[in-house]
Amino acid sequence: MTDLLQVLLATSVWGAIAVLLIALARPVLGRLGGAALVYRSWWMLPLVLLAPLLPVPAVALIEVAPVRALGAALTPPPLPATAALWPLLLAGVWLAGALGAAALQLRAQRRFERAMGALTPRPDGSWQASADPGLPALVGALAPRIVVGPDFELRFSAAERDLILQHERSHRAHGDHWANVVVAGLRCMFWFHPLMPWATRRFLCDQELACDARTVEPHPALRRLYASTLLKAQLVHPVAPMACHWRSQPMLKERIAMLKQNKRKALPWVSGQVLVVGLCAGLCTMAWASQGGAGTPSIGFEADPIPAASANTVAAKVVNTTAPEYPAAAFEQGVSGKVELRVEVGADGRVTDVSVLSATPAGVFEDAAVTSARAWTFRPALREGKAVASALKIPVTFKMNDEAPAR
Repeated sequence: MTDLLQVLLATSVWGAIAVLLIALARPVLGRLGGAALVYRSWWMLPLVLLAPLLPVPAVALIEVAPVRALGAALTPPPLPATAALWPLLLAGVWLAGALGAAALQLRAQRRFERAMGALTPRPDGSWQASADPGLPALVGALAPRIVVGPDFELRFSAAERDLILQHERSHRAHGDHWANVVVAGLRCMFWFHPLMPWATRRFLCDQELACDARTVEPHPALRRLYASTLLKAQLVHPVAPMACHWRSQPMLKERIAMLKQNKRKALPWVSGQVLVVGLCAGLCTMAWASQGGAGTPSIGFEADPIPAASANTVAAKVVNTTAPEYPAAAFEQGVSGKVELRVEVGADGRVTDVSVLSATPAGVFEDAAVTSARAWTFRPALREGKAVASALKIPVTFKMNDEAPAR
């Protein structure tokens, strides 16, 4: 559970950084490449959320102090055994919130689909609903359908109907319905994130602006007709979380303002893609590489342990030892520590019992040290030339080195 909470912490922070970077870059990207380039920049968010889930680099790849400090801040200290209940409680709260958010979205989606009533196929490939809860829209994920309202023929002219259908077909052709499914999933996973509501609203707005731009770009002379068609359709009904709506009253002014912009883009298409890919790759690399930087593990223990026997006894000597395995969570978090063991050695040189005398920090390295010590072998202690059982105190150190491992 601690690993789950650590992943949520890391992805939440890097997700917030991605959202803030997108918010800052939107005006620049809009001037350089238009609404379509702004919409594609949202790829940065899911990619940067996946970056911390990749395998942790063995060595620090980024030596910039702020990045490494951020990586260290995202690493919560290991919890002692007495606090083992807290991760379970926090994970339970997160799971309950995620399930609640999913239930609300599914309820809204089903309510919207039921409100459309019976659907009738149309000759143009779309479907006509018997009621209008907020149509036209591209509805569905696995089998998306363009659904129009019952008064579609009466409200819009033939040219206007063609523009609306082109708009919804563009949504389907570019996979915007799948993007909305991903957004719905992120809203469930990060229901607690304060920036997620704004990011969702802004993403859906940018999606519509990009679709508007794609629809009118081949026909610049139809911009005025497109704007008047938008004005005819004012959305006053609740919307579905996984549907691409033609009507969107809250951003109507922004959509019409975008249509008035008929200037040449400052960047060609390929250059714009390179710019967005560069931004995504740079931030994702920082998110991934900052999880490293803990150094490489080293484990040591004294070759001649301190005997817990009388002065007339020759202390037991180490014959064969295997180094404990560095705990994965401690390695990822860059935690060092020390465990002092009491090792009971029998007359045959085998370990009969191992106990922990002290450990710093508590609850991190004890299991690894004890498991390894049980497999050690010794030359038994001698008393008057005879092998006898003895007890040894052996300190085992776990340390993260700054230098890279030898190759």
